[in-house]
Amino acid sequence: MKPRLIPALISLCLSVPALSMAAHPNDTEAFRWKLSDMYSTQTAWKDDAAKMREQLTQFQQCAGQLTATQAKFKACLDQYADIQKRFARLAVYASQFHDQDTGNTAGLDLQQQADILGNKLEEATSFLRPELIAAGAKKIDAYLAKDKSLQIYRQPLNDILRSSAHTLSKSSEQIVAQFGAATGTAAATYSTLSNADMPWPKVKLADGQEVTIDQAAYTKYRAAGNRDDRKRVFDAFWGKWKEFERSYGVIFYEQLKRDSVYAKVRNYPDSLTQSLDGNNLPRAVYDTLISQTRANLPTLHRYFRLRANMLGVKDLQYFDIYPPLVSGNFVYPIDQGVKFMLESVKPLGDSYATAMQKATTAGWMDVYPRPRKRSGAYMNGAAYDVHPYILLNYNDDYESVSTLGHEWGHAMHSYLSNGTQPFITSDYPTFTAEIASTTNEVFLLDHMLKIAKTDEERLLYLGSALENLRGTFFRQAMFADFEREVHARVDKGESLTGEELSKIYTEILKSYHGDKEGVMKIDDTYGIEWAYIPHFYNRFYVFQYATSIAAGSMFADSILQGKDGARDRYLNILKAGSSAYPYDLVKSAGVDLASPAPYQAVFKRMNDIMDQIEVILSRKK
Repeated sequence: MKPRLIPALISLCLSVPALSMAAHPNDTEAFRWKLSDMYSTQTAWKDDAAKMREQLTQFQQCAGQLTATQAKFKACLDQYADIQKRFARLAVYASQFHDQDTGNTAGLDLQQQADILGNKLEEATSFLRPELIAAGAKKIDAYLAKDKSLQIYRQPLNDILRSSAHTLSKSSEQIVAQFGAATGTAAATYSTLSNADMPWPKVKLADGQEVTIDQAAYTKYRAAGNRDDRKRVFDAFWGKWKEFERSYGVIFYEQLKRDSVYAKVRNYPDSLTQSLDGNNLPRAVYDTLISQTRANLPTLHRYFRLRANMLGVKDLQYFDIYPPLVSGNFVYPIDQGVKFMLESVKPLGDSYATAMQKATTAGWMDVYPRPRKRSGAYMNGAAYDVHPYILLNYNDDYESVSTLGHEWGHAMHSYLSNGTQPFITSDYPTFTAEIASTTNEVFLLDHMLKIAKTDEERLLYLGSALENLRGTFFRQAMFADFEREVHARVDKGESLTGEELSKIYTEILKSYHGDKEGVMKIDDTYGIEWAYIPHFYNRFYVFQYATSIAAGSMFADSILQGKDGARDRYLNILKAGSSAYPYDLVKSAGVDLASPAPYQAVFKRMNDIMDQIEVILSRKK
């Protein structure tokens, strides 16, 4: 069996550097997570890590004997599951301990120890897949039929048997596992260059302030109210990345070649097929997402024209996409944000809402920004018999409220899955993970519009939802489009330089943003943006944000409309974990992500939001 993937950073892919890591005045212990729920001390963690190492040594007795008898089979699988569960808790604690203070050497040490444990776990369990496949379905099915307690392993075992054509011999699997510790060079180099070694440019703003435009500053000042400042920031930031185009091209090309080699080693025709096969996803899901997105780019272009109108800009440029559509003194303290969130999820039923309410005061989340705390936001739900953990950098604005609802959607997904499934099937892939978060965002918007007292408030909420659809659906689909193209070229044996990667990305970027149609002009320099995206070092990952928001829109609409069984069908997905393949789970609940329907629902939702904004704007004339 493949080591259980730990969903440590489920929503990290859409998090961004915090705008300010200064300590929040309300940052007290009452608003921090309780890591003691996992381990009382670091010594307790190390003791448990030692126990895991002992288990790994004992587990080697299963090698060559895994399916010798039914009793041995059960004992080995149970031992495997227990080791995985222990590692999950160890990994979560190490990650959270480090993230609450990234400058603490003790946290870095724990995280490194956890990484080493993970590599040892993969090596120690590498014999499982080959031995299970060698035993065959007939023998395994017979064991499962005789002992009902083994039924919890049915889905993961079937998944392994399904992949028999892509599993190597025992010795080859061991070699591949050992190479796992040495194949992260491209991603590590990218991270170091982009976060630690990049010589960031300085920019003098219109008010005379000189600012170093690193990644956090770029995130902040790209939304500046002064248009000239936005252009200065874009030109300086992307100009600096452009200087390193050759180096980033080499780095990313190495990543693409690695992915291609792994696909060939495992007998897949290409990288995309291998990636999708991990969760048994039909190729039609990926291709339909991109074809539907491209066919409906006029909806995105309509948004850009609306944005230009609201900003009072006649010649919309790429540096105009980040300023908020509505400005105002809107403040949402955490208590109020939690209140709005709890009220918004009432359509999911009393049981869901009550469980969420209790959890918000149970030490599950670290709320406020502070120096050296990890930026962004994510949920970690892998500590199976403890509870999920949420990292926030709450800044009392509406985006913080939206992020709060998003991450708690993840947390409740883990809560329901962990409470329903045995550990071995409690995990769930990104393909279903983001459905839980994006569905809750739809509920939040619906609630906020109902309680809004002024048109300015309504515009704030509608504008936020609109920008979320641009960033979470269209932008991620654009990334997926780019990934499909560059991986396909390398799979065919073609070379790619940084310059060529920029040409490919620029063409896609201009197409999505309506450059030829006169919707938005994009400077060719900004085509280096591909080098800035860390998600590309986790192949074919981001498309699932787009598919999830499509499914979430359909589920939320059905629930809000009170359609018979809609709520239960949706909650059953959250409770199912990985007990079935994600595409099948979603389809059985009424949403086929290989068909145009869910994507059409996104476009309809986006147009409905723009209709509402235009009605409000017409009243303000």
